[in-house]
This record gives sequence, C-alpha cells and structure tokens, in this order.
Amino acid sequence: MKYDVGGVLLDRPFRIRRLGHFGVNCYNIEEAYNFYTRLLGFKLSDELPFAKILPPEKKHIAEGPGGTGYFLRYGSDHHSLVIFPKRVRDQMGGSAATPAGITTNQITWQVGSLQEVVDGHTWFKENKQEIIRAGRDMPGSNWHVYLFDSDWHVNELYYGIEQVGWSGQSKPGPMRERGFHVVPELPQKSEQQEVDDAIAAGIDISAGHRSIDAYDETFVVDGVYLQRPFRVTGIGPVRLFTPDVAAMVAYYRDVMGMTVTEEIDYRGHRAVFLRVNAEHHSMAVYDIGLREVLGLREDTTLMSFGMKVASYRQLRDAVDWLKAKGIELVELPGELFPGVAYAAHIKDPDGHLIQLYFGMEQVGWAGERSAGRAAAITSDPATWPETIEDSGTLFDGEVFMGPWS
Repeated sequence: MKYDVGGVLLDRPFRIRRLGHFGVNCYNIEEAYNFYTRLLGFKLSDELPFAKILPPEKKHIAEGPGGTGYFLRYGSDHHSLVIFPKRVRDQMGGSAATPAGITTNQITWQVGSLQEVVDGHTWFKENKQEIIRAGRDMPGSNWHVYLFDSDWHVNELYYGIEQVGWSGQSKPGPMRERGFHVVPELPQKSEQQEVDDAIAAGIDISAGHRSIDAYDETFVVDGVYLQRPFRVTGIGPVRLFTPDVAAMVAYYRDVMGMTVTEEIDYRGHRAVFLRVNAEHHSMAVYDIGLREVLGLREDTTLMSFGMKVASYRQLRDAVDWLKAKGIELVELPGELFPGVAYAAHIKDPDGHLIQLYFGMEQVGWAGERSAGRAAAITSDPATWPETIEDSGTLFDGEVFMGPWS
C-alpha cells in the first residue's frame, strides 16, 4: 500500500526530513546547563520548573536546586537540545521514568506537515507501535507524536516548531494556551494567525525570554566577533548502544523509514549507520559489548551525540579552547565513525559523550557514497594537519541559516 504524502506516493504516510532536536536526562543538571551554554554556546529559550507542573503530591520531588529543565538552541529553532533533571523525571513515574540504562530524553525527527504527524499517529497505531502521547507541547509549539523504539528510547515526530527571530526572544507565556494533549483535529489555524490573534488580544509578543551570553565577544572568527572561537551550526548524529542491533536497525529502517548507508565490524562488534537525508548517517547503532571495550559510561545506552561546527579551523580552535577550560578529550578510533574524518570527543558533567566535528560525507542521488569519501582518521587532534583537502562533500548537506551570533 502506498500513501499520498503531499502528492508523492510513499511507503508510509510521513517522511522524516532531518534530526530536529535531542534531549538528555542529567543528574548534574545545573552543571550540564553551564556546560552546554557557557562552553558550547547554546542559548536558553525557556525553562521548565517541574515543581510548577507536577500534581500537589509530587511537587516536593522538584523543589529546590536541580528541579528545572532547560530548552536550548543553537539556531532559530526554539530548541535543538533539551536537558531535564533525571532525578526528578525518574520519580515522576509513567513515560517520564525511562528504563535503567537509558538517559536519552528524546530523539526528535522533523516531518514536513501537520498532516504527516496526524496520519503517522494513525499508521503507528495500525502497525502496533508503542505510542506514548500525541498533541502539541508548550513551550516550543511543535505538533508531535511520541513513541518508543525497540529498546525503549523515546522518539518524536514533529512539525512546526517555534522560530526565534533576530531579537532572540521566544514566545511569551500567554501565547502558550494552544497546547494539545490529544491528536488534533484537522485543519488547525496557522502560526501567523496565532500571532495575529495574540496581538489583537493585547498580548505583548516581545515579552518572551531573551538569552544573554556568558562571555564578551573577544574572538574574531572568519570576520565576525564571537564569544568563542567556534560556532555550533548543526546537531547529530545520535549514536546508541544496543543489545540487539538487528532489532534496532529494523525499527529505524522499517518503522521510521531510514536508509542503511553502511555497516562495519569493529573487533567483533557490529555497527550500522542509517540516514534520513543525504548525510552519511543521522543515527548509528552499536553492539553494546563495544561500550566496555571503549571504556565509556556503563549506565547509559547513549554512545555519543554529534555537534557540527562551522569549519575545520573552528574545530581545531574549539579543541584548544575547551582544553584550556579544563575539558578533557576522549580519544576513540576513527573507524567507528565512517563518513566523518575529523572529530573530537568530550564529556558533559554526567559523562555523556559529545562529538564535535566538521563535515560529513553526503550520499548521492543513486544512493552511492562519494568517491572522495573521508578515510577513518584518529580522533587525536594533536595529529591533525593545519589544513585539509576538500573531499568533495565537506560543505554539502544541511545549511545553517542566519548569522552566527
């Protein structure tokens, strides 16, 4: 059976366009907030004090320090990274309390329309997928459906996230009244109409949160003054450990519609790389036995989360700057990251691994890899050259929109 998706016949009633945002649950939530904002340059869009949303009998678990979640962005999307307090989430119960070993809060994929979200919800139910909830979250204004993968990681399909404009302000609280906790009926009013209605109601649309950076602009980065010698301009890929590689590949390929780009064997451990667009991979799954081999955190299935910077020079400068700030590098073999030639790995305060990189190989229209694809390079930046040759696809792929700051 084929489904009409905007006039194109597809195998599913939706098509994932990109990794939209990602979330982690952190024990050291305030330290994590400082790490992602002060060091990596993400901006705060909104806070979520859990004590304000929990029922009276549970408010005590979120009172005091460490009870707030944070919505962070690197571009105009309301949030690209969500960090929530794991201690609070685990005590909330229900879908908020993730199974042991899972610290990912959400893995969120953008589709092309609200129709795709609604029809996707129906399709998931018909195909007996475990749906958590559907509707529209505030803050962020994104319409969504949440569901579990085969290892109980939370995935989200969404449409229409709030955009933060040149003023850097998110929507004010009074504009969050159109949250939905059920699948919406179609059609819905447009975002433009929601803004017009707010103005007509006398709401101050400029009263939302505006993030102030922690540092002065002291670095000249390719002709622009910045607070750091680098700028995060993209997120992903997500890399997960799993006890059942075949089941996870089947889920992301057959349910979510991703395409397998490549598979490797590293010291007897299988790893599979899947893409949603032209990038070599947006998702990678690794045999969980590799976690101990690499000496990574034993109580999380998250191997790493990628963050792309704007240039190779910025990647090298980021490494030097972060090391000067006391951040230690974690060296991993480059063979584990096909499609990414140069990457540096650092840990957040909870031990989650962050992969900083520039440039990912792009897969062509015929599904074939580039002839000039990047070779596996050691992730030790001390061995990196001053400059590199263009592989032919380093500057291809999703483009960062807007100025760096």
